[in-house]
Amino acid sequence: MANSKRELFLKRRLRVRNKLRKVNGDSKLRLSVHRSNKNISAQLIDDRAGVTVAAASSLEKDLGVVGKNNIEAATKVGAAIAERAVKAGVSEAYFDRGGRLFHGKVKALADAAREGGLKV
Repeated sequence: MANSKRELFLKRRLRVRNKLRKVNGDSKLRLSVHRSNKNISAQLIDDRAGVTVAAASSLEKDLGVVGKNNIEAATKVGAAIAERAVKAGVSEAYFDRGGRLFHGKVKALADAAREGGLKV
């Protein structure tokens, strides 16, 4: 096998991010999703300033899903990031799936963020 699974994932992640940069022109913020085997988290990132505007994770105790990585946890994290984004004055962002398929937990997070008022 020429490329390992990890190398293929990293190439896919960079390809997704580079497409966002071309389309974006750095005018909108980026909603970046990180999914590990145990948790899921999302960050709203301003790439021009290099700062994180808002963040949410399944590790937060107030979400009630501590240490879980399932669709229920992804939905709660998506709702939380949308609420925090609206509070920070952000109404739309680009969705950076981070090399993952737009399916299952990643899709549930995006749908919950849309329902919360964030245009992704």
